[in-house]
Amino acid sequence: MNIELALFYFFSTILVFASVMVITVRNPVKAVLFLVLAFFTSAGVWILLEAEFLAITLVLVYVGAVMVLFLFVVMMLDNNLEPLREGYARYLPIGIIIGIVIVLEISMVVGPERFGLAQYADPAAHAADYSNTKELGRILYTQYVYPFELAAIILVVAIVAAIALTLRKKRHTHFIQVEDQVYVKRNDRVRMVKMAPEKKK
Repeated sequence: MNIELALFYFFSTILVFASVMVITVRNPVKAVLFLVLAFFTSAGVWILLEAEFLAITLVLVYVGAVMVLFLFVVMMLDNNLEPLREGYARYLPIGIIIGIVIVLEISMVVGPERFGLAQYADPAAHAADYSNTKELGRILYTQYVYPFELAAIILVVAIVAAIALTLRKKRHTHFIQVEDQVYVKRNDRVRMVKMAPEKKK
């Protein structure tokens, strides 16, 4: 067994373990941390496939920004974990059944008889001046330009829809009118009441 195959099995084992822990652990903070571990190991697998740009992007964008944001949000929210623990045992059998079905479907599609080394040889080693970023950009903007533009349109629609849902006018919401606050007078806000003094008995 060569070193690349050993590293592949090493990273794949950690990736499968971290992925299982993300969906089985009950603490959301630990789930996010296991997801960060899964992203790191995925970046290691991509480096073995000579996709250095995608691996660095995964670490910088997802681990360095998105997952840190998720972790801060989860830690700041006061999550009540008791309902999660109660529903875990109740939905565990159906979750196991769905998981087995998904594993069987994936094995039927990406099994060794279709994606083994007999069908696909090892990728050829590139020269020292090979640019992974240049090759990715060439394929992305030539062969996959229409799916790329379609994905961009879908993301823009999703952003607009999220802003529209967030900024919709709510009922029973009181807004402060600035012009009314500027021209307010003392007699409109303060009412002087005179009372006769009373003696204690």
